[in-house]
Amino acid sequence: MRLGVFDGSRLAVSTGTEVIDVTGLVPGPVDTPQGPLHQLLEQGRCHELADEEALRAAPRVDSEKVVWSAPLPQPHKIIGAPANYRAHVAEMNNPNTIAEWGVFLKANSSVIGPGELVRLPYSDLRTDQEGELGVVIGRRARNVSREEALDYVFGYTCVLDITIRSTEDRSTRKSFDTFTPIGPFVVTKDEVGDPDDLELRCWVNDELRQHSRTSLMIYSVPRLIEYASSVMTLLPGDVIATGTPEGVGPLADGDRVTVEVEKVGRLEVGVTADHALPYASRLGREAG
Repeated sequence: MRLGVFDGSRLAVSTGTEVIDVTGLVPGPVDTPQGPLHQLLEQGRCHELADEEALRAAPRVDSEKVVWSAPLPQPHKIIGAPANYRAHVAEMNNPNTIAEWGVFLKANSSVIGPGELVRLPYSDLRTDQEGELGVVIGRRARNVSREEALDYVFGYTCVLDITIRSTEDRSTRKSFDTFTPIGPFVVTKDEVGDPDDLELRCWVNDELRQHSRTSLMIYSVPRLIEYASSVMTLLPGDVIATGTPEGVGPLADGDRVTVEVEKVGRLEVGVTADHALPYASRLGREAG
């Protein structure tokens, strides 16, 4: 099942041939900051969307008029997996991997949806695209074993982890507003199968910059969940960005960035440098 959010707060199932508005199946208000899909995940009621009778009765929407939003606009946590592909480790010229770095957190306010704009904050500092597979947690997880980890997954999505190449901590240089495009869909795990054998491609304009497979990750999806849940409690709707392969590169005003993950979908956003400032003028540059 492919689940998306449109018009900000309407939940839909996309079958490829039609868009089914299932907002009526979401109990309670749907116009919350977290959105209707997050609400269903927290309530543990996403299985109700598989009710064939309810789906037949739900209204259809003209797919050509649908404007998709981020499916999870404000998850509790966005967890990043740094240096999780050896070829990316090599291109960054730093021998450390996720085994040394651990995971990091991105601000949930950095999320945007398909078709929106990544806003470059600095006019003279390199900001890169990083295409990634995103894992959506389906139920509360703490100290989960690798063998049971996928039982806690609801589905998968496409993620762009936008990153400034500067001296600040990862959580700073990856958490600017607009730096985490997500979507357009969350695809349930039954449709994806093995998350550790998916093709991933990422383009900037017409240039294919990244082309790899998740089978080349250092920490597999189950191992990532095992590790992350040993550090922090994972909650329904949390998103784990599983790391990026080699081929990251600078973005510029007017660029279009597209990430495509096999069986999961294709996410495209734009880039703008409007209001970008010189790095030396940033706040916090002086001690005291």
